[in-house]
Amino acid sequence: MELLVSGGIGLMAGVGIYLMLRMRTFPVVLGLAMLSYAVNTFLFASGRLVSGAPPILTKDAASYTDPLPQALVLTAIVISFGMTAVVVLLSLGAYLNSGTDAIDIEKPGSGVSASPDKAG
Repeated sequence: MELLVSGGIGLMAGVGIYLMLRMRTFPVVLGLAMLSYAVNTFLFASGRLVSGAPPILTKDAASYTDPLPQALVLTAIVISFGMTAVVVLLSLGAYLNSGTDAIDIEKPGSGVSASPDKAG
């Protein structure tokens, strides 16, 4: 089970990084969401992958699930939802302002400046 979960976390993190390196804003937003899913799954799996174990200590302290990662994941879900909403609104505003969702980066040797020249 641990191998399957760790492979899924690695795959989600890899896809998230790949999408964040794209030159369009929508894949960047999706990549950010995939990275947050990978981190949430990692935090949740750090509390032990035990089926049917109680999340509190009982007489048998060997079989329990740590409740702290579950609380951290719930908090991280709320924060990542708010962050994703803000990033979507920022990218929508940039798209409406410029008419494209392409990310403009100065290419080496092109001589084109990303910022307007200041006279002075």
